[in-house]
Amino acid sequence: MGEVTASLQRPVTNTGRSKLVRHVDSFEIQPPTPPSPSGVPRSAWARARRRVSRWHRPYTAVLLLLDFAAAAFASFTAIHTFDQARAGFHDADDDPTWFFIVAFALLPLGWVISLWFNGAYDRRYLGLGPDEYKRVIRSGVAVAATVSFLAFATKTDLSRYTVGTALLGALLLILLGRILTRFVLHVIRRNVGQAGHRMVLVGTLPECLEVYRSVTRSPAAGLVPVAIHITDGYAAARGIQTPIPIYAGRDVLALVREVGGDTIAVCGSASAEPGELRRLAWQLEGSGVDLVVAPQLTDIAGPRVHIRPIEGLPLLHVEEPTLSGPALLAKNLLDRVAAGVGLLCLIPLFVVIGLAIKVSDRGPVFFRQPRVGHEGRTFRVWKFRTMYVDAEDRLASLVDRNETDGMLFKMKQDPRVFSVGRFLRASSLDELPQLINVFKGEMSLVGPRPLPADDGDFLGDVRRRLLVRPGMTGLWQVSGRSDLSWDEAVRLDLYYVDNWSLTYDLSILWRTVGVVLARKGAY
Repeated sequence: MGEVTASLQRPVTNTGRSKLVRHVDSFEIQPPTPPSPSGVPRSAWARARRRVSRWHRPYTAVLLLLDFAAAAFASFTAIHTFDQARAGFHDADDDPTWFFIVAFALLPLGWVISLWFNGAYDRRYLGLGPDEYKRVIRSGVAVAATVSFLAFATKTDLSRYTVGTALLGALLLILLGRILTRFVLHVIRRNVGQAGHRMVLVGTLPECLEVYRSVTRSPAAGLVPVAIHITDGYAAARGIQTPIPIYAGRDVLALVREVGGDTIAVCGSASAEPGELRRLAWQLEGSGVDLVVAPQLTDIAGPRVHIRPIEGLPLLHVEEPTLSGPALLAKNLLDRVAAGVGLLCLIPLFVVIGLAIKVSDRGPVFFRQPRVGHEGRTFRVWKFRTMYVDAEDRLASLVDRNETDGMLFKMKQDPRVFSVGRFLRASSLDELPQLINVFKGEMSLVGPRPLPADDGDFLGDVRRRLLVRPGMTGLWQVSGRSDLSWDEAVRLDLYYVDNWSLTYDLSILWRTVGVVLARKGAY
């Protein structure tokens, strides 16, 4: 751990990184470097090269090749699936060369062009969030519309089945390729620490630390804070432990170059002075450094935030959470149908698990416990029994060995769990009977976790969880489960309540599969 010197100017190492600072005890503010002019004269065709964040160039090149290959392979598959693939195509029988050029060159090229113009290769949307997939789907609609228009305009008689199969197959293959490349990117970011954005946080120390904690919760996002530039005076940071170096009184752009950054994140009220943020944006023109703003709107999802400019003033309008309406009715219908189908399909598995429980320990197959549900109504949750029948009587002797905080009792090696029950917990199979609660409307497939009915009155922020039905899985389950603290679990549950959507539910269900297979936080 590096020692703190009396000056904020750190010696630059060969890698361009400053030494890590843990305790801030004294500062010597350096005179700020004169800012660069307001705007940088440059050619309309010249663009500054990215300083450090160059991962997107090879990543985009791989996507281009995969997308073109996916579209060509989809055409090949469609042509060989239908015998009348070329029937009716203009001069296809006389000169099939033109047909193959269209199918294996022009159509895949059209896909790539459509993806490009719809922003599917924009580095802002690559590797994180649903926007990349939305733009791929939008590109597929554009390609289908263009093919239909050209066929109509040229009076070309195409095989509908062949064209439809080629377009739908290309869309599915391109989405699959995006999922796989994103998975590889996330693995590199988590395990290697590369292919990310090196950020310099600018603002007051509490705001910068809050942004630091938020962006480092998800290494897959690729946002790596490397330095903090405080704006509230060096005295505010005296003696405080910080995970990255702290600077003050420096020219921000010079600091970015010194620490090898490529992104400046303005945190909270750092830009409270009128025109300050605009001047910073001017200073960064032509530098190849990104500028992002982290406003004081925590735990609010992007779809709820809209920019409404009024006389040059960009106002952030925050929509109310969707707690009623057609979307909620669709969610309820999806829950009931999925639960009914799931129960019918899982009957054989239920029988096998029931027999295994009976062999392991004499007693009931199911465990039913009162839980608090929607709007505070109490219901009895269904689960496969994983503990011995005297587990509740033995709880008092184990309270001091609780390994988690908050309302729940958790132990990684709970002696009350029998062998089959330990397997059911690790594989999350003990949760499957909750499909009965979902079918009855007491729970949902996705939602906050249901808490025991005898653990308090759910006062304060925790009570807001009761605005939606509890779920079999949720944001807490896919983010760490029992490995998370109580405060973090509550924060995730409240985030879901305020920002849920059908798309978000499907995303959580998809992530649940990976978490269950990895057995992360299950005990």
